[in-house]
Amino acid sequence: MRKRLLLLNVVFAALAAVAMPGLAAYPEKPIRLIVPSAPGGAPDILMRALATQMSQQMGVPIVIDNKPGGSYVIGTMDLVRAPADGYTLAYGNIVSLATNRSLLANVPYDVDRDLTLVGNVLRAVNLMVVNNNVPVNNVPELIAYAKKNPGKIAYASDGNGTTAHLGVELFKSMTGTFMLHVPYRAATAAITDVISGNAQLMMANTPVTGPHVQAGRLRALGISAAQRSPAFPDVPTIAEQGVAGFEVVAWGGLVGPAKMPADIVARINAEMRKALATPEVRERFRGMGIEVAPSSPDEFRELARRESVKWAQVVKFSGAKVD
Repeated sequence: MRKRLLLLNVVFAALAAVAMPGLAAYPEKPIRLIVPSAPGGAPDILMRALATQMSQQMGVPIVIDNKPGGSYVIGTMDLVRAPADGYTLAYGNIVSLATNRSLLANVPYDVDRDLTLVGNVLRAVNLMVVNNNVPVNNVPELIAYAKKNPGKIAYASDGNGTTAHLGVELFKSMTGTFMLHVPYRAATAAITDVISGNAQLMMANTPVTGPHVQAGRLRALGISAAQRSPAFPDVPTIAEQGVAGFEVVAWGGLVGPAKMPADIVARINAEMRKALATPEVRERFRGMGIEVAPSSPDEFRELARRESVKWAQVVKFSGAKVD
């Protein structure tokens, strides 16, 4: 009798696994993680660190697939077209989930309709840096120089709609200055041209700008957060240098195609949080000046909606366009 009951339990368990394959089997094969930017940039480096840890936890490879270009649209559309089975994820951030809505004339996806927001991963602030030949040492001097030489400063960004782009547009609108925007496909190319003098200024995430400031290749004028960064305690905020209320914070996390099963979303979110809590990942992020900031799916969606409203106002006020 006991053997018979044991056999029945095994049969019922097998039937349950067939009836609920997503819950029982996931993950059973490699997961593709689309990063809609070029290799070597901050999103790529950070997602590789996260993916490595999650892969160890989940027992399957998580393969990074870089799809740069188009203000994150190319990579995001690749995700939208993928099956909603949890085996294709992407990095979604302030660009793909917020600023594109107001900056681009035609966005081929709708965040609320076409994407599943799994959870936020990080927050990052920007350093405003200049080429060493630009004759300014702080934000007030930059404002005075830009007003005296309208259009003489060209600022680089890693693409339209990024905080490197709209952050400077916000700065321009708040200070009454005029600087030319030069968008690049990748942050690495943009910062290289600022160092060489082909562009004069950039406001980009600390992982991109910080090492060059520390090496003396660029000069830091200010930081975009409301408070000074522990990684750069001697760099004052832009707000404390006379641009009251100025704050630009980048963010990003994991997204999937629309209508992903709730149990798979919950599993990925839990594994993401577990990975972000490990000393290895936290140290990797901290070493790049990035704050670990995990959230629930609902919190992530609310963040995207709130930031969409904020940056829509910046785009309208500044007249920022996709060039």
